[in-house]
Amino acid sequence: MQLKKFSMSDTPSNKRTELAQLGEFGLIDHLTSDIKPINSTTLKGVGDDAAVIDQGDYVTLVSKDLLAEGIHFDLSYTPLKHLGYKAAVVNISDICAMNGKAEQLLVGISVSNRFSVEALDELYAGIKLACEKYKVDLVGGDTTSSASGLFISVTVIGRAKKDEVVYRNTARENDLICVSGDLGAAYMGLLLLEREKQVFKANPGMQPDLDGYDYVLERQLKPEARVDILEKLKEAGIKPTAMIDISDGLASEVLHLAKDSGLGCRIFENKLPIDVVTGDVAAEFRIDPTTAAMNGGEDYELLFTVNINDFDKVKEMPGIHVIGHMLEKAEGEYLISNGGSLYPIEAQGFNHMRED
Repeated sequence: MQLKKFSMSDTPSNKRTELAQLGEFGLIDHLTSDIKPINSTTLKGVGDDAAVIDQGDYVTLVSKDLLAEGIHFDLSYTPLKHLGYKAAVVNISDICAMNGKAEQLLVGISVSNRFSVEALDELYAGIKLACEKYKVDLVGGDTTSSASGLFISVTVIGRAKKDEVVYRNTARENDLICVSGDLGAAYMGLLLLEREKQVFKANPGMQPDLDGYDYVLERQLKPEARVDILEKLKEAGIKPTAMIDISDGLASEVLHLAKDSGLGCRIFENKLPIDVVTGDVAAEFRIDPTTAAMNGGEDYELLFTVNINDFDKVKEMPGIHVIGHMLEKAEGEYLISNGGSLYPIEAQGFNHMRED
């Protein structure tokens, strides 16, 4: 059979749709909407924090992330050891969001010749440190050259009992919406680092002024997967009805839960957990802390729903905050402000396909 000559600009209809027209999540929906699993062992494919593969009484959980220099990280202020740690942790967090335990991890890197062996040793030291902390085995990967920059691809494999897996699309009407930890700190840490980078570019003799900002900087450079929250919930006999980790901002993630579950929701501004330091830095940048909490992203906290009958249990649990509830779909998705006004929840966090 002879193949016709193909040009990268060719499309079946000679029509060109810009990536920015669809946005990141629209593009994912577009590319995957017609994908149908053909193997009975594929319990969940595209559309959650991890794929779910049947293994009898247990399931295997698989998640993958690609981190690109200049998009996901800036090496002018991100130490390579921290980068390696973060690259592993954000994937382990995806397994947590399925109520599972991460067990193996594979790393692929594409690297230019501007990096030395010693630099890659630092990167891998961070990856190994995360694997050691979360008891995950680094079992393989791939290494290749890059024309420019650094690209890190991490695949994490986990496991859970079949009846304990938690999905995004299984929230129910009247469920409570809960979040772990606090929100907005990672975004404030990013703004600080970007500010000091600009100061340095304008005057290379200036030293970074980061005293007193340790908390928000750590939340940006060295996040943690909330394995401890899963343990607390299990000890209390609570299984979330739906769950997702907060990588793109609370607004984006709560919309995922609502859309996938076919529901509406209400989030209360006065219930959002915001650390004092986060609030102080937000004031310094003249940013509403609520905006940082709703749209900042990279918190890697767990957003989950629980049955309303579990309210008395969750309200007493340290590190867990009840911030709203699910409603029927017709009620829409709204934030109730401190003054009692309703504002539509809109995903305004980072969008990889957005035009500059």
